[in-house]
Amino acid sequence: MDWDDLRIFLAVARSESLSAAGKRLKIDPATVGRRIARLEEAMGARLFAKSPQGYALTEEGTRLLSHAERAESAMEGAREALSGPEGLSGQIRIGAPDGCANYLLPQVLAAICDANPGLEVQIVALPRVFNLSKREADMAIAVSRPTAGRLTVQKLTDYRLHLAAHPDYLSRHDPIRAPEDLRAHRLIGYIPDMIFDKELDYLSEIGAGQVPLASNSVSVQLNWLRCGAGVGIVHDFALPAAPELVRVIPDRISLTRAFWLIRHADDGRVERLNRFADLLASGIRAEMARLERAV
Repeated sequence: MDWDDLRIFLAVARSESLSAAGKRLKIDPATVGRRIARLEEAMGARLFAKSPQGYALTEEGTRLLSHAERAESAMEGAREALSGPEGLSGQIRIGAPDGCANYLLPQVLAAICDANPGLEVQIVALPRVFNLSKREADMAIAVSRPTAGRLTVQKLTDYRLHLAAHPDYLSRHDPIRAPEDLRAHRLIGYIPDMIFDKELDYLSEIGAGQVPLASNSVSVQLNWLRCGAGVGIVHDFALPAAPELVRVIPDRISLTRAFWLIRHADDGRVERLNRFADLLASGIRAEMARLERAV
């Protein structure tokens, strides 16, 4: 069995499309199709079923997938063993919720890249759960610990959130002395039906009602608060980026959440990713402590 055919098999399995796999591998889609056909002939099994939605793994293809992923990890480990223990290099993609991606990761990853000039890091800041089996990212940061899948999970750090608003907004509206006073105020938060993780449903947790200004983006919410549009929940680690905001009744409303680092189980054999994960974890913990002290 040719490893290069397995590499193409993995690309099609993850993208469910010959054209998307070809784009990822930088080869012609027709060539991708021929190589898949060659692999199926060599294996004596049909690996994909074609449908209007794309290429889906058959039962035989699903059984091959885990073996191909382990071969991929072994090849990556072999390359690292030959290149030696010098600085990190190559490309690493991280999926993260946009609050973490905007206000925590940039400075942490800049420091890691400063120490490893050959390293390229991509942050995918999307409000959703990432599929590591399809290699949407090499690793992901999540706000809930996953309970299924071939994954390894490491707790990174706790973080805190509080109500916040601009002083101009507070001066123009009734005082907020207790959670029930929020009923008389315009709330800013997530779009209710786009909350992809229950840990993000902050306003329901504190008993708040309708959310007149809503966005699936933490940055949009923060900018609404900065222009005095209302009251909303803010990560403490984001407040240094918006020093004009003030916390509201922090003694009555205070939330704690956690960030988790999620990796595919097979990647534990890849020393480059292990070293990067260690640097990422220590950097996030140190930066979180610094930012929260600054509040």
